[in-house]
Amino acid sequence: MTGHSHAPSDSHAPSDGQSPAPAGGRIPARTERESPAQTERESPAPAGGRSRRSFLTQLVVAPTLALVTRAAADLLAPQPAHAVIPTLPAIADLLDLGDLFILAGSPTSALLALVVEADGTIRFRLPREEVGQGLTTAVAMLVAEELDAPLASVRVELDDARPELVFNQLTGSSNSIRSLYGPVRQCAATARARLVAAAAVRWGLPASALTTANGAVRAPDGRTAGYGSLAAAAADPALVVLGAGPKPPAKHTLVGKPTSRIDARAMVTGAQRYTLDLDVPGAKPCVVRRPPTLGGSVRSVANAAAVRAMPGVLHVVTVATGVAVVAETFGQALDAKAALQVTWGPGPADQLSDAAVRTKLRAATAPLLVPPLLTSYVDAEFDFAFVSHAPMETNSAVADVRDDRAEIWSGLKSPIVARETIAADLGLPLDKVTVHVVQAGGSFGRRLFFDAALEAARISKACRRPVRLMWTRVDDTRHGRMRPATHHKIRATHALGEVLSFEHRVAAAETDFRHGLGEIITATAASLPLGIGNATLAQTLFLTTIKSPYHFGLTTQLLTEIPTGVPTGSWRSVYSANTRGAEEIVVDELAAATGRDPYQFRRTFLKTAAQRAVLDKVATEGEWGRALPAGCAQGIAFHEEYKSRTACLVEIDTRDPEHVRVTKAVIAVDVGLPVNPRGLEAQMIGGLTDAISTTLRSGLHLDKGLPLEGSYGQFHWAKQRDTPHDVRVFVLPATGTEPGGAGELGLPAAVGAIANAYARATGTKPRSFPLDFDVDFTPYPR
Repeated sequence: MTGHSHAPSDSHAPSDGQSPAPAGGRIPARTERESPAQTERESPAPAGGRSRRSFLTQLVVAPTLALVTRAAADLLAPQPAHAVIPTLPAIADLLDLGDLFILAGSPTSALLALVVEADGTIRFRLPREEVGQGLTTAVAMLVAEELDAPLASVRVELDDARPELVFNQLTGSSNSIRSLYGPVRQCAATARARLVAAAAVRWGLPASALTTANGAVRAPDGRTAGYGSLAAAAADPALVVLGAGPKPPAKHTLVGKPTSRIDARAMVTGAQRYTLDLDVPGAKPCVVRRPPTLGGSVRSVANAAAVRAMPGVLHVVTVATGVAVVAETFGQALDAKAALQVTWGPGPADQLSDAAVRTKLRAATAPLLVPPLLTSYVDAEFDFAFVSHAPMETNSAVADVRDDRAEIWSGLKSPIVARETIAADLGLPLDKVTVHVVQAGGSFGRRLFFDAALEAARISKACRRPVRLMWTRVDDTRHGRMRPATHHKIRATHALGEVLSFEHRVAAAETDFRHGLGEIITATAASLPLGIGNATLAQTLFLTTIKSPYHFGLTTQLLTEIPTGVPTGSWRSVYSANTRGAEEIVVDELAAATGRDPYQFRRTFLKTAAQRAVLDKVATEGEWGRALPAGCAQGIAFHEEYKSRTACLVEIDTRDPEHVRVTKAVIAVDVGLPVNPRGLEAQMIGGLTDAISTTLRSGLHLDKGLPLEGSYGQFHWAKQRDTPHDVRVFVLPATGTEPGGAGELGLPAAVGAIANAYARATGTKPRSFPLDFDVDFTPYPR
């Protein structure tokens, strides 16, 4: 994979303006430097109205077909202006965060690279990160679909940091498939058109008479030519090619079919290479002794010389985040780390504990405006704890920093910003820093930040040797970034069976967006009507993700963020899990206050037929209203985001207070156009597991500037015994022509459904999450 290459990032860039044949069929990393002489000669405009001036295909002369499609910015049709957009929330209601991402990335969205090699292998360079969400499989399906090639012949390789993509290489906000769906299909369709044109020349037939199937071009008389045999001819810059457009969804034969992951065998057999599996010559194991409070600094190390003399220890160096030990083995490094005697300076949150955070948040919560004087009302306040991202693979990176260059390997969801930051920190020119993106074992937002890569680079520079940095599980749980703690205040007024107003005020510990997402939002939001970009970054993100799906009269949802000194980051579904989860609890309480069934109440007030369809599906398939034993109950909830919608029905058993568990879950999901229903099923089950964990038991106890939890067991993440035995996910057939987002969709509805089931089973009103939040463990030493 390209993420595992040891070559400098500009090693493919030609020095004379000409592109040499890429070794092994690799695609040039700096395609913008290619010679105009290599630009494809095009005939009629491709489907979709793209002109010769605005759609180019850059070729590399080689025994392969290697091309980079490129769409110019003049393809971006201006959005029609709305006659009246009276308020900032009204603008936000027309957009979601994914729209902002797509708009920001549009100028470079088609800078995609694909190779068809002489043996028929198809290689696609993906400018996104695979963290277990199944993105490489879905993209491989799109490529195979458009090329009419076997899925097994497609190899998706993670691209290095590519600064020319500007805002188009960040993986997040359920946006990858939404933003890549059109460009990937167009790139593959262009390759298919060139292969057909090459076959037409070979056989002396019109291209329109030829068809493609199973990785080959076919003539009417039965002759076939495999793509590999046509690759060199298809790469001829003089080849005249008819316009190419992607297939309409009605002709899809692979897209939309449940498909197993292309990397599944490698993962379950241990063949999949993650960051610490990479064979980087000379890279030695490294760990860091971290401060006893978040963000603390090193004042002195009393026994550095003695630790350096320990078996296998190569280096002991102080960096901004702690004291690093480099050794021959990780065991030796860990022993040396434990032996260090460090005097620490204070951090920004040394005296902060849970109670103080809750007090700060409650004080910061904006007031409700609608007085409950003339109507009936429901009031509720909720608290949600800090939460760890807890990916299976802890933070890690490999770094090789020299005097004149640097090379980094890590699981990165924002590699462009990582490269820029690391170059500036090392004092190196940007073109002397190579950042390789490596497939990661989980993220949930954590790998938007590149702190391991930056830390490894600093340590490598200080040691003057390559290092393999591993954060321990304790490091990852205690010193990683957290989902911010939040406080919620909600009031809903109602009269005569109608909801008249719905107010939601959220106070949250400030979320850090300095990983590149903030730049994307700022760059796009500032160009929207009435200066939506003048709102704070967090407000823009909040307003473009948090929307009520119900006709609840005057509805307002407002966010206040406060600095705490606690390192935070976007956690799966960012604001939605807590905010929409809390709202779905209040929806149940509104239903009870008006004497209606929770399912029927939602159905009455949902805004669209598409929303009601997923709700109806779970109610039918989950047998809503069926009799259950005392202490057991059903809960139901709905959520819509990123142009997708879902409903969740769960059953809960609270008869054993020491082990409350969800016993059944039924989920329906509508994403418009599902690319891989099996991948969607996995995403929804993942969201359910996150919801079970954070609603029932999982959270971080902040105590004097440090979380007490230091392991999965202490963090109480859901284990196998905590997962429902009966889980059914129903992916609705295509209801649109483009896919919506799904990676974060499954969490908020599941949070609401679980809390509502718990309330019905216990006769209580849950207000603080997780519900069982005792410190039932002995914390690790600081």
